[in-house]
Amino acid sequence: MASFKAEPRHWTLIGALLLAAYACYMLIAPYIGSIVLAFIVSLLFFPLHEKIENKLPSHPNVAAALSCTLLTVIIIIPMIFVAAAILSQGVTFFTGAYEWLTQGGAKEILAAPIVKTGLALVDKWLPTDSINPQELVAKAASTLSSMSSQMLGMSSKILGDVTGVFVNFLLMLFVLFFLLRDHDKIINMLRHVSPLSRSQEDTLLDEAEKVAKSAVLGSFLTALAQGVVGGFAMWLAGFAGLFWGTMMAFASFIPVVGTALIWMPAAAYLLLIGQWEWAAFLAGWGVIVVGSVDNILRPLLMQGNSGMNTLLIFFSLIGGLHVYGLMGLIYGPIIFSLTLVLFRMYETEFHSFLEKQDNC
Repeated sequence: MASFKAEPRHWTLIGALLLAAYACYMLIAPYIGSIVLAFIVSLLFFPLHEKIENKLPSHPNVAAALSCTLLTVIIIIPMIFVAAAILSQGVTFFTGAYEWLTQGGAKEILAAPIVKTGLALVDKWLPTDSINPQELVAKAASTLSSMSSQMLGMSSKILGDVTGVFVNFLLMLFVLFFLLRDHDKIINMLRHVSPLSRSQEDTLLDEAEKVAKSAVLGSFLTALAQGVVGGFAMWLAGFAGLFWGTMMAFASFIPVVGTALIWMPAAAYLLLIGQWEWAAFLAGWGVIVVGSVDNILRPLLMQGNSGMNTLLIFFSLIGGLHVYGLMGLIYGPIIFSLTLVLFRMYETEFHSFLEKQDNC
């Protein structure tokens, strides 16, 4: 292989190319979420698309269009109806809870012996003024009323933003169409312009694909599974299963507390109203079943992050969530994992130099 010597004109060209690439990034930055989502969906959906493509080898446009249509029908449309049902259950719950609280339900709980004993202990050890039960009821009623209004406002906002959501979805489908149709051309183009060796390119591409898949499977499928099993238990205990199951799915993304943020208050409420059997069931189900899903399923599905230990996975998830929002659950593991791959490449490329430095 002939050696390559970089000249000033090469560095000028590389600098201009980097500047142009940054300018292009600024143009697409408002739509980067849709583009990245299309990339992730293409990785997950490509095996099915490949089967469609094999049936229509001479019609790549038709195959890509069929794949996009199939994705819309089997995933997106059902999600719209589920989201509408969740919002409806949420509004119904908070409205009913407000009516129950203001029509004597709160007084019934405050009259329970365990609550009286607990308030007495708190008053005894609290360094500030004693707790006024009526103020607690008023604050709880105000909170429920506010949350009910927020749910109604969220419904209106979603309906008002339907045009924006629809445009972003169309953009995602548009990008997905070309990613599916031109998958091989895009990969070959990236390989051609990359100065890395073929083995290094393979390592980076394989790691990006593997981590993107495992991040989606590990985070979102675990959340979905916890939402399903948790919502089922909530439904058995007399709560709105679809709504609270969805809340559990979202809560599973919260580090440390997770789904306990939902089932613990629900179990405490059942205990206060005298339904201790259902309270014990919900608490046991939350710890054993819902907790087992997180402890067993998430590590199993995220095993693609082979170079990352549990601590790095933890920080990649919470850091990504903090910096990038929900999409950070995908961005974080990808960034950490590719950084580790590049670090290993650095160790391999400069092995002789590093060995020499260690022996100095």
